[in-house]
Amino acid sequence: MKVLLIGSGGREHALAWKLTASPLLSKLYCAPGNPGIAELAELVSLDVSDHQAVIAFCKEKVIDLVIVGPEAPLVAGLADDLRAQNIRIFGPSKAAAQLEGSKGFTKDLCARFDIPTGAYGRFNNAPKAKAYIRQQGAPIVVKADGLAAGKGVVVAMTLDEALNAVDACFEGAFGSAGAEVVVEEFLDGEEASFFCICDGKTALPLGSAQDHKRVGDGDTGVNTGGMGAYAPAPVMTAQMVERTMRELIEPTMCGMSEIGAPFSGVLFAGLMITKDGPKLIEYNTRFGDPECQVLMMRLESDLLEIINAAVDGRLDEVSLDWKDEPALTVVMAAPGYPTDVKKGSVISGLEALEDVDGVKVFHAGTAQKDGQLVANGGRVLNVTAVARSVSQAQAKAYETIRKIDWPEGFYRSDIGWRAVEREKSAS
Repeated sequence: MKVLLIGSGGREHALAWKLTASPLLSKLYCAPGNPGIAELAELVSLDVSDHQAVIAFCKEKVIDLVIVGPEAPLVAGLADDLRAQNIRIFGPSKAAAQLEGSKGFTKDLCARFDIPTGAYGRFNNAPKAKAYIRQQGAPIVVKADGLAAGKGVVVAMTLDEALNAVDACFEGAFGSAGAEVVVEEFLDGEEASFFCICDGKTALPLGSAQDHKRVGDGDTGVNTGGMGAYAPAPVMTAQMVERTMRELIEPTMCGMSEIGAPFSGVLFAGLMITKDGPKLIEYNTRFGDPECQVLMMRLESDLLEIINAAVDGRLDEVSLDWKDEPALTVVMAAPGYPTDVKKGSVISGLEALEDVDGVKVFHAGTAQKDGQLVANGGRVLNVTAVARSVSQAQAKAYETIRKIDWPEGFYRSDIGWRAVEREKSAS
């Protein structure tokens, strides 16, 4: 099969790495890709926002399947335009991608189909949003309705923080994404990421992970796109997975079909595990980043075979095999991330790590310049390890980081801390 993978980050490098292990794959293209992906695929300089250009490329190269990594092309309707040309694509329609593209849409869906989530209000002007916030009190959560690259969410511990977040949205801090605001109840508990692969009818659990959003050790500092993750999340016990499927995922799949937007692709539920059980924080309509990296390290099954089954509506015939061992990934970021990123610093020493057993370094924001590998984004490398325990995977990842020659890069030193503490208390 000839496959076109769309995206350029660590998530896409992990997908490319897993796809190339499939005997079904004959050729992998990636648009636009990155230097790590270039070792696995032929990079293509396509403007993926130009849907006609993507269609023309697929027809010229006789592409059998398109796999979309990031959310923006899905929310923009790339899947619809390709399907209209009989090009097979893995990813939801524009209507179904509203689950990520509009937080208000998802909250309304939850209300209509009794899916557990926090109480909320939707507002298109600041005075009404602020009145609701004063009525509810803090802590409270303020979200820009649309796509804001992971930056449009403020967990406000004080009223002033919440009111300032509303002003930021309506004053254009997040562009058109902040034209409407969703104000939500603050949920208390432990967060987890839960993934399913879907074909419009069937949702097949893909496992769980736990992300680390704050930039600093001890979950301090500002929110980021994610500074590291590990899988599986211990809080997602077999009982909690069963409840999540029954109370959240299945009603969502039925609800989306009922409104005429059946969901196919990856459904990523951001969960809060509360004293009352799982509640939905938000849905994403693609693999998480960096959660995808740890999922791919643990997946034993053929990813391309699974995706084909999803595209063809045959997921009820598929089962998944996983490594027993957990995986953990640490993000190495450029100085200034996530606010004032300094690009261009030189990275070396990765070649020596290519054959280290149980370790993979995925490129997230790198580029080649004058024959050298340089940082070209906020999150730059994902140092990923699999081992018998989270503690051992953590040790292996940090041991690998110390061998990378990139003095400007920074990272958290406590990725996986919750699971490590659990392991210590259990021993």
